[in-house]
Amino acid sequence: MRSPVRLRAPIVLPCDPACSVLRDAVVDVTAAGRIGYCGPAADAPPTDAPVRSLPGILLPGLVNMHAHSPMTVLRGMGGDLPLMRWLREVIWPAEARLTPADIETGMLLGSVEMLRGGITTSVEQYFQTEHLVRALSATGQRAVLGPAIVDTPGYDWRAQLAEISARIDVDGRFTGEDDRIEVGYGPHSAYTLPPEALTLVGEAARARDALILIHVAESAEEDAAQRQQHGSVPRMLAEVGLYGGRVLAAHSVHLSDEDIAVFAANGVGVAHCPGSNAKLASGMARLADLRAVGVAVGLGTDGPASNDDLDLWEEMRLAAMFARLSAMDSAVLVASDALLLATRGGAEALGRTDIGALEAGRWADLVHVGVDDPAFSAGLDVGDEHLLANLVWAAGTRLVRDVWVAGDQLIADREPTTVDRQKVQAAAGEVTRRLASGPR
Repeated sequence: MRSPVRLRAPIVLPCDPACSVLRDAVVDVTAAGRIGYCGPAADAPPTDAPVRSLPGILLPGLVNMHAHSPMTVLRGMGGDLPLMRWLREVIWPAEARLTPADIETGMLLGSVEMLRGGITTSVEQYFQTEHLVRALSATGQRAVLGPAIVDTPGYDWRAQLAEISARIDVDGRFTGEDDRIEVGYGPHSAYTLPPEALTLVGEAARARDALILIHVAESAEEDAAQRQQHGSVPRMLAEVGLYGGRVLAAHSVHLSDEDIAVFAANGVGVAHCPGSNAKLASGMARLADLRAVGVAVGLGTDGPASNDDLDLWEEMRLAAMFARLSAMDSAVLVASDALLLATRGGAEALGRTDIGALEAGRWADLVHVGVDDPAFSAGLDVGDEHLLANLVWAAGTRLVRDVWVAGDQLIADREPTTVDRQKVQAAAGEVTRRLASGPR
């Protein structure tokens, strides 16, 4: 059992709906790894716990809403191709050569990279669930796993669906220390699965209150057949019965007004991935329109072979910039909005009330941002809007100093505490070099 501690900082950002800025505030971490109190130090209850003062900003751990992090070992491959050619000509053939150990190695590196950037929760869609769990258990990161379900050569979607359901039925949706890992369903997309598969996935997930992770309308041409037959992918998913439970639609770039209304009516969350969408020239999602009708939206990096990093600070800036360009309005998404998308908004889109904010009862997933940097040359004694602007627009991954998940410190002064970063990087590099050399 971990020891309770009080963390004190000149600035604490609880990421409540108002995006409040608390000055000279504390966060109490209980022995169970939960938040006991978050608020001004002057109002804090008495405690016997040790007090640790941090010279910077404390905020909730970031939530990466969509990733394929084992693909760190595929980073840099086919980087100048559009989505479908990139998948068919480069990525899928390379993935066919990955061993389970390769996938675990890639997940280890991805998890280390994310934790060093303040991402405490990642939503992962990939294969070899047990190896993902082993990697995440080694680093201590929190995750939601949607084991992939696809109908492509070499894969049996019925067997994949049955395996996920059996796992949840036997072991429950949560696993790992402090139930840090949640298991859901990861049907890849409408264009890689028959309608029957999507219907059965929806039924299975609703019966278990499990999350469904699915790619929707990522590029203009990927699901042309589905759009021709059903009008749009969101409409198709409604017709086949995928909705009705917890559904997270990744990308969701090419949506009509009707599609957005379908998402809102069915409580579908969206994982907005502006960096990957831009790099693959897939388009710009209608972020402002989604938010305007109450669709819960969080930010995702997508895979590290299509982005090519796992940096949610960058996604905050890109999301805000693209939204402003689309609306030609510099106020359509401000710094506080971007920060909430990366924290509380992601949790809401997942249907999770235990992460994404510093509130009593939630998990003590925290990030300490240092401020000895040109981004904060004016110090912290500036207005709230000014402070948030500096954090979102000028700071970034380089300023993340310390990270905790469930009260356990996993990053201390930029380095992981549970694994050797150099060894993890070296192991992943060996996999990449082997794959890059071509089939043997």
